[in-house]
Amino acid sequence: MRLLIVGSLEGHMITAGKIAFEKGAKVATVDDVDQAMASLRTGNGADLLMVDIGLDIDKLCKHLDAERFSVPVIACGIGTQPSRAGDAIRSGAKEYIPLPPDAELIAAVLAAVTEETTSLIYKDPATAAVLKLAEQIAPSDASVLVTGESGTGKEVMSRYLHSKSKRAKKNFISVNCAAIPENLLESELFGHEKGAFTGAISRRIGKFEEANGGTLLLDEISEMHPRLQAKLLRAVQEREIDRVGGNQPIKVDIRLLATSNRDLEEEVKKGNFREDLYFRLNVVTIEMPSLRDRPQDIEILADHFLGKYAESNGVAKPAITPEAMAQLMQHHWRGNVRELENTMHRAVLLSRDNLVGPEAIMLTGSSFAPAAAAQTVVTQAPTSTAAAHAYGGSQTPSQPAPPSVGASSTPTDEKLVGRTVADVEKDLILNTLEHCLGNRTHAANILGISIRTLRNKLKLYSEDGTEITSPGNISEHLSPSV
Repeated sequence: MRLLIVGSLEGHMITAGKIAFEKGAKVATVDDVDQAMASLRTGNGADLLMVDIGLDIDKLCKHLDAERFSVPVIACGIGTQPSRAGDAIRSGAKEYIPLPPDAELIAAVLAAVTEETTSLIYKDPATAAVLKLAEQIAPSDASVLVTGESGTGKEVMSRYLHSKSKRAKKNFISVNCAAIPENLLESELFGHEKGAFTGAISRRIGKFEEANGGTLLLDEISEMHPRLQAKLLRAVQEREIDRVGGNQPIKVDIRLLATSNRDLEEEVKKGNFREDLYFRLNVVTIEMPSLRDRPQDIEILADHFLGKYAESNGVAKPAITPEAMAQLMQHHWRGNVRELENTMHRAVLLSRDNLVGPEAIMLTGSSFAPAAAAQTVVTQAPTSTAAAHAYGGSQTPSQPAPPSVGASSTPTDEKLVGRTVADVEKDLILNTLEHCLGNRTHAANILGISIRTLRNKLKLYSEDGTEITSPGNISEHLSPSV
């Protein structure tokens, strides 16, 4: 991974950089926020920013958002400094690390950033067949289209292909085509010259140039607008690009990978995707099987995620009972591996006596309430969108959830009638945050929403005068999930 250190803090940041370097990271340093932005704009790239808490982190995060740099920020400062750490996190930093740096803490953060691992965990023959094909084509420079339902591991497979290729020591750059508006995606991919459009305050190197010599992944390429597909086709065919506002073609040497959860042949028939681009991308297709089509992977993945989230939460890895495992094996898993991962994360948080039983398994389409009141995160049934995600279902007030496992069958309607959806959602979010000791990352995972959505909600609540649970002793409750 690529680590950019911003600031000095009397040499402690350099020490942190040396620790990261020893853990395998590529480390670069700059003095301030402006230099950090300049480095990112020139295509040097970074997977993580470690920033001196004495610098203007709010300014940095606003620049990153405005210029669409999706890079996690970790604030670093001497001692604990809880108030300043809280300010940094409210500004957009993912976590706070006290200095002098602890080697194990630095390693945990780096591991969390690179958790999109290139090692695939599997047991089922269906997965083994896919991996056999991947290993066969990985050394080539052929374009590969990775298809499959959402959550099956298409990006993990793409990283695996890169790791097995002759470009493995070069950059792997990923662009989510569905997450960037069409009018901004062109600049994101091809870069732009200063003054090319309103807001283009300086030259910006695009992802094609950043990936030069390595691999470029276009995630969910089916979401790309047909107009931009024409420019992409030229880049794929000619291996050259034009920056927005530029007049000089630039040669690039990349291997192109693309993913889609849609049937691209059907999209071609509908006129939503260019046929010539489809054939350029589709030299080889790898179809990721759904989790329900590889049932032998469920048990081994569930065990892996239990260990992963037990470690990140600083608890012993719990055992899973046969009854709980039976629930997992019988579930449909419409969200595939991503849904299973979230389920096991919640199971770790809700396990009792170091044991994951049926009462700790929250599955899509069912509700849940722990048997003991002290274990309950919220007391109201979910009625908002966020609440429905958090409980793994889509119930509404007109369709209340069935009685929870181990809970009374007494209707909860009287607790909800007369309250607005926003009010119930607010209670759910605040109670979940309190349950997670103020850790935003853990709370967002439980609720099934993005960390950005959670922070926006909390900002609104705070502006209304609501007291927000803040991370207590941040050094003790630090989550490596950045």
